[in-house]
Amino acid sequence: MDSDIYPVVAAVGADFLDDEYDDEWTWSDTGALAPDRFLDRELSWLAFNTRVLELAEDPDLPLLERANFLAIFAGNLDEFFMVRVAGLKRRIVTGLAVPTNVGRAPGDVLSDIAARAHELQTRHAAAFTDLVKPALDEAGIHIETWADLGPADRVRVEEIFSSQIFPVLMPLAVDPAHPFPYISGLSLNLSVRIRNPKTDREEFARLKVPPVLARFVQLPDDGSGMLRFIPLEDLISNHLSHLFPGMEILDHHEFRVTRNEDVQVEEDESENLIQTLERELLRRRFGPPIRLEITDDMDPVTLDLLVRELGITDQEVYRLPAPLDLAGLFDITKIDRPQLKYRKHVPTTATQLMPTEPGAGADIFASIARQDILLHHPYESFATSVQAFLEQAASDPNVLAIKQTLYRTSGDSPIVEALINAAEAGKQVLALVEIKARFDESANINWARKLEKAGVHVVYGIVGLKTHCKLALVVRQEDGRLRHYSHIGTGNYNPKTSRLYEDLGLLTADDVVGKDLTRLFNELSGYAIEKKFKRLLVAPLHLRKGLIKAIRAETAAALAGSPSGIQIKLNSIVDEAVIDALYEASNAGVPVQMVIRGICTLKPGVPGLSENITVRSVLGRYLEHSRIFSFHNGGDPNVYIGSADMMHRNLDRRIEALVRLTSPEHLRAVESLFALAMSEDTAAWKLAGDGTWTRHHLAADGTPLRDMQNVMMRRISQRKRPGVRR
Repeated sequence: MDSDIYPVVAAVGADFLDDEYDDEWTWSDTGALAPDRFLDRELSWLAFNTRVLELAEDPDLPLLERANFLAIFAGNLDEFFMVRVAGLKRRIVTGLAVPTNVGRAPGDVLSDIAARAHELQTRHAAAFTDLVKPALDEAGIHIETWADLGPADRVRVEEIFSSQIFPVLMPLAVDPAHPFPYISGLSLNLSVRIRNPKTDREEFARLKVPPVLARFVQLPDDGSGMLRFIPLEDLISNHLSHLFPGMEILDHHEFRVTRNEDVQVEEDESENLIQTLERELLRRRFGPPIRLEITDDMDPVTLDLLVRELGITDQEVYRLPAPLDLAGLFDITKIDRPQLKYRKHVPTTATQLMPTEPGAGADIFASIARQDILLHHPYESFATSVQAFLEQAASDPNVLAIKQTLYRTSGDSPIVEALINAAEAGKQVLALVEIKARFDESANINWARKLEKAGVHVVYGIVGLKTHCKLALVVRQEDGRLRHYSHIGTGNYNPKTSRLYEDLGLLTADDVVGKDLTRLFNELSGYAIEKKFKRLLVAPLHLRKGLIKAIRAETAAALAGSPSGIQIKLNSIVDEAVIDALYEASNAGVPVQMVIRGICTLKPGVPGLSENITVRSVLGRYLEHSRIFSFHNGGDPNVYIGSADMMHRNLDRRIEALVRLTSPEHLRAVESLFALAMSEDTAAWKLAGDGTWTRHHLAADGTPLRDMQNVMMRRISQRKRPGVRR
């Protein structure tokens, strides 16, 4: 989810969840290929999250990184339920459900999801209890329970509770005068059964664990030198007498509800998209429940009450050991223990952007004018490249106009500030803000209004389409003529995630690209019919067609006995038309290599279908986010990078853009990246035709294989500075 809901989910987050089910997709099966040639996309997503969990279980990884992966797994699964499971359930209830991508009834798929999700959540809880928590104990980081605390600790914790926690708590009774309260999505709650000793009557109360407080409360130093924490809900549970004085506490348990938090906006019926979206965001809080997580000691009386009041089915109840909501472990991962984390890596400035003379300042425009520059984040700094490009454009008196797309950005974005500064300096500034970017809607609305107040021309794209492409265009006056400087990337203009996401970006002064972007921005902000571009492939009209044409060219080459090859790196691949074209290429003898981080519904290595296709997945400290398409093209490689995954949403319901690389140096860099990713000496997961992913990270002698991201760090940091001899 490339969003800020889970602060560190960047490492392997689930940003490839489809927005909705794709009833409008009109692909039809010609019958030329095996009918069972696709993997189930929902189970493939769960397989991706299983790979995340395997990282948490790996004792060779730094300990706090393992805790981080546990938190990421939890956050990913929350979003999966809120979006995919909720959407599937909604369509079943409304009678609009259609068979899934493998032709199965949605109800059957829901059952499969539930079975697998139950298994994974149980495994996830065990990974914390049996693996990570004991290792934290050994490292001097204790997550205590109330039963672990001695008398002295309890006295000090009593003071913490009374002064810092008790005033924030709000118990809600449930009785004829107090209806069952609304349980907000993803909130952690305590169910409390009490008895009135005067009337002998039993009552029920709900207590929300305040999300504004730290999930793990640090305990006072006991002289042991250990860092000690107690879950907030455990501390509250053992002070319930303060909240219900005079009442007898019979039982208490933790529970958590996940709700449908999808936003549905009919744009063509909305005169003001921002106001409509704001109303939908309020309604999101009240979506129907789709999952109930409870502690495994919950009594039947309480469970029956929750199931009845929430309208939850037995299949949607997940009984787990405490603590629930292990996304809260993000708090623990912030502990300052560098030896328990990945070794710090400081991004370098791209060599082409470094001053050629010592002490000289960087001139971004001069650097781009000399040559196209291919950036590779986070190994190369976003701040000294893309951010510096836009900041210099904002302050340069020769810059007349800046045009940019904004899909997601950070809360204190220097990119937004640069656009504001440019507008206030009198430049023409256009910002295409995608306010429908999932879970970032509120933040994007705020930025859109701030930009508008500064005089930026803010537009919201084309009705019915999300604008997902990553584009920036600067128009500069030089020697009496206008020159275009462009940036096209695979990742968002977000300085924070740029330090965690692996992405590529092209900076170019090529006039062909500049004119392509000028036309594209005009279409996005005005009225125009999309035409073909010269160095771009643009969705929704031409991107799928262009890629399939390139795949078929490789197929024709192989059938003619000529060299051929296809290499693709993506977050996810689901699109049936593209997959079928790859199957046909494989049958013709084209070697197809794919690096897929997340969902893959293609079956590799199946005789008679895909024996020439291999699929790898790389997960690690950075989120592999770049999208690359490379075709042999008779020895003159045809290589594109850009924002599009091979999913229905990207190809049919989004504005996406790929740019063709032309520099021989850049083509070699892409070739080297694929060689590293597909090498048997590089750690990765391998996909089999039955949908099974197998981790391959140790050599025959038990030594670790190369970590692709560490190798890339080393290679890029060792690049020579211009004009410097070694």
